[in-house]
Amino acid sequence: QVRLAESGGGSVPAGGSLRLSCVASENILSRCMGWFRQAEGKEREGVAAIASDGSASYADSVKGRFTISQNNAKNTLYLQMNSLKPEDSAMYYCAADFSFRISSRRCSGGDWSTSDFGYWGQGTQVTVSS
Repeated sequence: QVRLAESGGGSVPAGGSLRLSCVASENILSRCMGWFRQAEGKEREGVAAIASDGSASYADSVKGRFTISQNNAKNTLYLQMNSLKPEDSAMYYCAADFSFRISSRRCSGGDWSTSDFGYWGQGTQVTVSS
């Protein structure tokens, strides 16, 4: 059973930065890895995903502000979040495709959805105050 553990959430003022981390219990090489978020009363939405070659895709709402990256040697996924806005407040989840449902092209092209990822972490809360 693959386990994902997020950390790094917190409360920051608007304009601030946070770096989220997600440690996987198994090797993440060759997997499509992603970050999702869910605000209270809203559906879970995709934020970013990264393919094994490092190419990434982002939601329009975070392009230019968030950067997804990974360290395969540490089985760790990151999300650097800059210029945070109150509307970025949400529970952030790490997700992994360990079933190879998402090709590298789909992963880096943004052609993925919540249902494509089979493994999820417990989430880390991000709160941005105005």
